[in-house]
Amino acid sequence: MNNKIIGLLGGMCLAFASINALAADDGTVKFPDADSASLKEGTFVNIDNLRQVIPGLSKNQMYALLQEPHFSEGVFGVRQWNYIFNFRTGKGYEFVRCQYQVQFDDHKLVKATYWKDPACADFLKQPAAPEAVAAPVALAAGQEKFALSVDTLFPFAKSSLDTILPSGRTALGDLAAKIKSRYVSLSKIVVTGYADRIGSPESNQTLSLARAATVRDYLVGQGIEPGAFSVQGLGASQPITQCETGRTAAVINCLQPDRRVTIDVSGEKR
Repeated sequence: MNNKIIGLLGGMCLAFASINALAADDGTVKFPDADSASLKEGTFVNIDNLRQVIPGLSKNQMYALLQEPHFSEGVFGVRQWNYIFNFRTGKGYEFVRCQYQVQFDDHKLVKATYWKDPACADFLKQPAAPEAVAAPVALAAGQEKFALSVDTLFPFAKSSLDTILPSGRTALGDLAAKIKSRYVSLSKIVVTGYADRIGSPESNQTLSLARAATVRDYLVGQGIEPGAFSVQGLGASQPITQCETGRTAAVINCLQPDRRVTIDVSGEKR
């Protein structure tokens, strides 16, 4: 991940001073001119990822969720990342463009987030209403993929139901509610556990499988059809980070995106 982020620095470091100046002395939040963005058209952000942004996340975690910022502010040594996000309104091809700012503290952790137009936050509270379709003959089959950080779900080296963290229970409860509200019937739910490279391959595979099974059990307890589930543990076989060697605290933090559980849902949508 660090190598991936470093690759973004060429041409971005020149604007450190100008973007840092956006933090006004009186504490007000100022946004850069949208015309100065390196990605002026913005992106159609994954709303589920955006909902996971909370204070305390690291820059690597933010990169995993939202990718690089859309202005030439740089990545390291800055306190702000600025984005332009597009949201569908549900009215044909219409969408709304919003500016979003992430502010970091002295420890490079998320301190606060802001919308230039506060109304844009409503897109996170509820999905845009779908466009009405006259007399549908059948509900379309749907498929979605959800990803949850293991660090949100479990303490270090734990995997049982009684060790799920409060943040994990909230995340899994929200996921269960989302699945039940979006699907009339479920054909398949595949829960896959992953681990970082720390530890032996055998222990990582065992732990990742146990965590996947626990996530399944929790979702079943929330009313999801048990017969739809299958679980697998892939250990550290599919990393998504590029971190330095060793086991320092910085490396373990860098490896955080590798410690994850994904839930692939297939079924008939409402």
